[in-house]
Amino acid sequence: MNNVNKTLYIPLYGKAYVSKKGIILHDSIAEKIWSKEGFELKGKSKSKWLAYYMAMRSAIYDEWVKQEIAYNSNTVVLHIGCGMDSRIKRVGIEDVHWYDIDFPDVIEERLKYYSETSFYHMLSADMRTDKWKSSIEHNRNAIVILEGVSMYFQPEELITLLSDISQYFNSVKLLMDCYTERAAKASKYKNPINDVGVTVVYGYDDPQELAVKTGYKFEKEHCMTPQKYIDELQGIEKNVYKNLFAGKIAKSLYRMYEFKKV
Repeated sequence: MNNVNKTLYIPLYGKAYVSKKGIILHDSIAEKIWSKEGFELKGKSKSKWLAYYMAMRSAIYDEWVKQEIAYNSNTVVLHIGCGMDSRIKRVGIEDVHWYDIDFPDVIEERLKYYSETSFYHMLSADMRTDKWKSSIEHNRNAIVILEGVSMYFQPEELITLLSDISQYFNSVKLLMDCYTERAAKASKYKNPINDVGVTVVYGYDDPQELAVKTGYKFEKEHCMTPQKYIDELQGIEKNVYKNLFAGKIAKSLYRMYEFKKV
């Protein structure tokens, strides 16, 4: 695996960590995979505070996907940069065509733990090319998840990807988390992903500008650290997390944007 792909172990560890503690989200598959495949993380990548953050982020995506599918069951789900995530199991979706998409070496790892069905598909693809299109029916509505991957696309690559998705499907609902430009610049010197060798990432401060360039309407910004998840932390951890890792501090570094194309 290259260094970018190795970053998948950071959220995997976070989900396994909170699942064992019985908070934020239940993910027995993350626990299982981490116990077998996880390598030794170092520095901030193994921080419990980062684990809480990764788990909260995933829980927000889970809730959003369930809500969007409830509104429109006649859709396909594209989980781009899926890593080893078990979202389809966590949200309990069985009758919607779901595509977990990642680089070939990542999908090869996934095949050890997941099996395809008539509705669930694993797609080996570099989303910087348009070859993925031949594997997914285009005259459909789409729900698109871009969790923890936007920062690894160069700006022109991300614009091309979002534009291609917008043009390919009848309608699109898309949720993505992004570094701010400030965070992207600082990441060269201080970021947990440095621990697996990644130093160059990209950030976005203006979702309206991104929407205009890619054919979407910017819908809203989601809170990355909801109080209901912070409340699941115990004792002093709750206050420390709220004061140091949530609210305005989090927003200055990390944002989550929802887009729509109809």
